[in-house]
Amino acid sequence: MTAGGPMPVPGEKYDGEWLRVHPASPFVRGWVALAAIGYFFGRDTFERMLQGEPLVGGQIAGRAPWLLAGGALVLVLAVLGFILSWYFTRYQVAEGYVRVNTGFLFKQQRQARLDRVQAIDIVQPLLARIFGLAELKFEVADAGESAVRLAYLRMEDARQLRATILARASGVELEPGRPEAAAPEAPEQQVLQVPPSRLIGSLLLSEQSIFVVLGGVASVVLSAVTENSGFFLYLIPAALGLIAAYWSSFHKGYNFTAAVSPDGIRLRYGLLDTQAQTLPPGRIQALRVVQPPLWRIFGWYRMQVNVAGYGAAGSDGQGGSRTTLLPVGEIGDVVNMLALVLPDPGTADPLRVFQCGLDGLGSDGGFVTTPRRARFLAPLGWRRNGFAATDTALLMRSGRWWRQLVVVPHQRTQSMALHQGPLARRFRLADLVLHTTAGPVLPRVIQADAGTALALFDAQAARARAARKRQTSEHWLAQVTPLVSPVEPAPLVEPAEAGTLVETVDLDPHQPPKLASSPGEPGWRGDELDQRVSPRAPNATQQEGPQRG
Repeated sequence: MTAGGPMPVPGEKYDGEWLRVHPASPFVRGWVALAAIGYFFGRDTFERMLQGEPLVGGQIAGRAPWLLAGGALVLVLAVLGFILSWYFTRYQVAEGYVRVNTGFLFKQQRQARLDRVQAIDIVQPLLARIFGLAELKFEVADAGESAVRLAYLRMEDARQLRATILARASGVELEPGRPEAAAPEAPEQQVLQVPPSRLIGSLLLSEQSIFVVLGGVASVVLSAVTENSGFFLYLIPAALGLIAAYWSSFHKGYNFTAAVSPDGIRLRYGLLDTQAQTLPPGRIQALRVVQPPLWRIFGWYRMQVNVAGYGAAGSDGQGGSRTTLLPVGEIGDVVNMLALVLPDPGTADPLRVFQCGLDGLGSDGGFVTTPRRARFLAPLGWRRNGFAATDTALLMRSGRWWRQLVVVPHQRTQSMALHQGPLARRFRLADLVLHTTAGPVLPRVIQADAGTALALFDAQAARARAARKRQTSEHWLAQVTPLVSPVEPAPLVEPAEAGTLVETVDLDPHQPPKLASSPGEPGWRGDELDQRVSPRAPNATQQEGPQRG
């Protein structure tokens, strides 16, 4: 294969062959080094040209040939390094693994099992977008560091390779006689899109804005009391930090789009640098829905997830955006995303239970709350803090002002711990902490009755053990198939109106997802959304409390 020749399509007759990335990849990655070389050797010349002076000063005129030769040598060495880096960078998809070889002096091979792939991202920095290139990231359960990074491929090659790897990770065999055949890109249907106006409004009403306003008020008061205007100087770094935070959030949340396809949940976002994530079904370990105080005015929520491989912050500093399932959305958007993450809610009345988890108090929806004797420890939150268990997940809510709902599927509970400090022991309280993969979501049942927490510990251990026994394969398709009708694939989503819910996954990669809203079927029912996401129905049946193991 020549450097300038066409790239073979991954997964076809070249399956198992070692392939190279795009020839322009090292230059896209190393443009900063080239710019630094040009700046170092050309800064003085450029300044003299602007000032109308000779391009070469008299003091260095005699050394100009040597300087030019040195600059040319550094440039040639840099380009040669780029070419060698490209030549010795190869990748292979074969035998259930994706492998990448890099380095010409210090060689390195990284590989990831396809059935352990947690998520696949397509990243396009600004310069890569100009050249039509993209970087492919394969995330596995390694606590935050990308196991494999391919930079850069042509955009169509990156999409094809992503489709092939996701198909093999799911266990799909498109042609029984040709297991190495390339998989067509799965069709998708858009679920939601965040308007820029809503994103800007959410930033202005965010937690950072509250603290900055409070800091400004405190500075004005202190300046007036002490007659010292120097307090305003403390606002300058705060304002600069706020502007940087606003820009980062706007840049990463701009044009946020969520779509659903047979290979998982697809998220796209970015203003200058764009990123496309694909989260296979069942790979999300925990989910959190948060509502800051000022967002209640418009009924907005934010959703974040723990995904094995992303870690708490991410090795590339993008952990906040990569673990965001919804930067800002209304209640209909939240329920739609919940239905994608948890196709089977495990309760006959999911909309009521989850709505009570978002904004409920007391025992509404079957939640077990902090006992009344602890109201002195949490005077505002004791009726809000609580938990409820369905057949498939444990729900934990907390926060009276900053509302929070955490959802953990039973099979994703890795371990648990009971915490009880001296004050909690005095009031016979305890916290139950669920351990999942690292991430922004920290599942915790807060200030539960000590006896109730111990019973929940045993019951949740039994539920997690039973759920893991039902999970007999690493292929997510094998896990989802039992939920689908054997006669006709259960539909997922059609181009839905706002507020339409989804039910389960369409596993046919050749068919676009469709809507499932039959009121007689289990799971999320789209025809009830408009009635249930508004104030709770008075005659709704109350959900039972947590199951006991």
